Amino acid sequence: MHFKLIVAFVDDSKTNAVMEAARGAGATGSTLINNARGEGLSGAKTFLGLSLETQRDVLLFLVEEHLSRKILEQIAIAGEFDTSPGTGIAIQLDVEDAVGVTHQIDELTNKVEQAL
Repeated sequence: MHFKLIVAFVDDSKTNAVMEAARGAGATGSTLINNARGEGLSGAKTFLGLSLETQRDVLLFLVEEHLSRKILEQIAIAGEFDTSPGTGIAIQLDVEDAVGVTHQIDELTNKVEQAL
């Protein structure tokens, strides 16, 4: 079985919606890193020296390669990445090898067969 890693940088107000959308599209789990900081095209705004930027969460999804594009698209929809500027981005990376996922192989096999 081959895997992809989807990394999503998400506005913290959209984290739960993105996680639910990914799970609905076939993701079997995720890792959440809270309170990351990022900048887009323009720098962070400040008011009296206090930052007004919103916090980001980083979501990591290790997914089966045949399901990865569908999951990525659902993440983009739930996070409103293409419709609202500054809400987040998601990228997909090839994974050469993974361990610790043996318990998920049966479930992933069924999901992949249903998707094809």
